[in-house]
Amino acid sequence: MGYDPYNYTSGHWLRDDKEERASRYIKFDFDALCRKILDLSPKASSIIDCQKIEGGFNRVFVFELDNDTRLVAKLPFALAGPSRLTTSSEIATTKYLQANTTVPIPRILDWSDDATSINNPIGSEYIIMEHANGVQLHKKWHEMSDKQRVKCIDAIYRKLKEVVDLQFPCFGSLYSIHSPVCPDNRHPLDGDFCIGPHCETRYWNFTASQDLNPNRGPWINLQQYCDGLVDAGFSDKRVCNTGVVPPGPPQEEHFVSEDDPSVITGIIDWQDASIEPAFWYADEIPDFATENEVCTRAFDVCAQFLIPTLSKPRLMDQNLFRPFRYSYRTWKDGAVALHHDLLDTSRNWGRLGFAGRCPYALPPPPELADHQKKYRLFEAAHNLRYDLAGLLNTATDGWVPTSDWEAAQTAHHEMFEGMLQAVLSNPDIDDPDEPVKDEETLRSIWPFDISDPASVGLSE
Repeated sequence: MGYDPYNYTSGHWLRDDKEERASRYIKFDFDALCRKILDLSPKASSIIDCQKIEGGFNRVFVFELDNDTRLVAKLPFALAGPSRLTTSSEIATTKYLQANTTVPIPRILDWSDDATSINNPIGSEYIIMEHANGVQLHKKWHEMSDKQRVKCIDAIYRKLKEVVDLQFPCFGSLYSIHSPVCPDNRHPLDGDFCIGPHCETRYWNFTASQDLNPNRGPWINLQQYCDGLVDAGFSDKRVCNTGVVPPGPPQEEHFVSEDDPSVITGIIDWQDASIEPAFWYADEIPDFATENEVCTRAFDVCAQFLIPTLSKPRLMDQNLFRPFRYSYRTWKDGAVALHHDLLDTSRNWGRLGFAGRCPYALPPPPELADHQKKYRLFEAAHNLRYDLAGLLNTATDGWVPTSDWEAAQTAHHEMFEGMLQAVLSNPDIDDPDEPVKDEETLRSIWPFDISDPASVGLSE
């Protein structure tokens, strides 16, 4: 095998590396998983290869058997959210879509949402499924013609239309009625399905010692849904921290035909699928839509005519939605961004089509000036994170492939030294619009781990 199945080995983080890797450790019985794989493929007698793939929220093993079969086992990391619920919801979502759409989703062969069950010898929640047919789209995309790309985009959105056209009575995550969701906390759906608590990580990012009651749904209307977002934002006491935690990289979830890559053969990874208001997706643009003008136009046309439910909010003033998108992230991003969006909403209340006076009144000039100062620092922190990621060739969360780890650490150290020297020698230090004037401020917004002042050699 030649690798460690239990620990995270694909990379390191420039921030909280030890904690990040520890949160991706999975305690389980790998030999039991191998036996389970063979039990599910009775015509196979042995495993001839096993590939370990580490994503943002799961560890995946791709098993190649001696009967030309490939099976996929997926085990969730603890940071993916409540493991029982995320596993149970992914199973229910997959089965619901297979029953109600023609979206090509690999067949699930076995699963368990209870790591402690006597019937689960593996010792972790898991899902075992058939391998998707075809090849991942990103492996074919750059060799496809514009005509093939347009056909592929059209095929993706025709499948997506089937999902978008499904109607649900409330917001939340899909489950089976046999799931571990409390009967009092679920809304019935057709057949053996129900809608229960939202299992996305934004509703589960606080500790048991905190005294706020969680509001995780299901929610029967938009008012309740928005209350859940606000409650998620204030369920952590660190609401005033400054910092930016951007979303992770996109999933490579589409499979296409090897011979004709405009044909969709599989769509995988439904772990994060949930029932949301249409506006929640209004600003999401897939990578392939930004490739060139032809792809952008194809995306716009497909979205407009095939999924108007999702495309209409994209045409609306995005200032209407920004407060909702920031409200649940206040404990990560700090409250200043939400405050800024609320101020913009208040200023543009009439232009946005609302009657009467905005309930969020503009503060007096001294408070407004103080906010502008804090917001400039927020923007500086945001820009610094993205600029550093580009210069260091890392992900915005500081992730670096194992092969580049030592070089990235050296480059990062040199980057901080250079920027600190620039701050200390800045001739415009008295400029009121300059948010970073000293070493303390620079350190407060620096997104990655840095050495103590004595080791840098630039401090007085």
